[in-house]
Amino acid sequence: MQSRRKNSRGFTLLEMLVATVILGVAVASLLGGLSDSLKNAGRLSSYDKATIGARQKMEEILADPLFPRFVEMNGPLAPGITWRARMTPFDAPLQAGPGAAVVDRLELEALWRSGNQQKSIRLEGYRRGYLGPNDFEGGFLRQ
Repeated sequence: MQSRRKNSRGFTLLEMLVATVILGVAVASLLGGLSDSLKNAGRLSSYDKATIGARQKMEEILADPLFPRFVEMNGPLAPGITWRARMTPFDAPLQAGPGAAVVDRLELEALWRSGNQQKSIRLEGYRRGYLGPNDFEGGFLRQ
């Protein structure tokens, strides 16, 4: 019997308990790090969706010659993300009249909620346009 004990190999109960505790601590710390990573990925995902949607909406508006000046427009971009935009003349001649060439400035803002906070991103774009009769009030360019 004594010769069997000396030749038998294996782990004692104490060694198994120590190994289990070490493994448990390692798994717990890895899961905590994974949880933080998933939260950060969710936050970045909302920002990316808002940014991509806002850029697409801006390109759509800049390509639309009938988008009204001096009026704030808004609408949904994606679930939980909205936009609002305003077009104004950026560079207009002093004695401008209908048909005058101008540089239009588009300010677009995308809004979404992240947890309890309201988040937003602002974009700005420019295009060439022509003033129309609706851009004047009392003979003067609206502001």
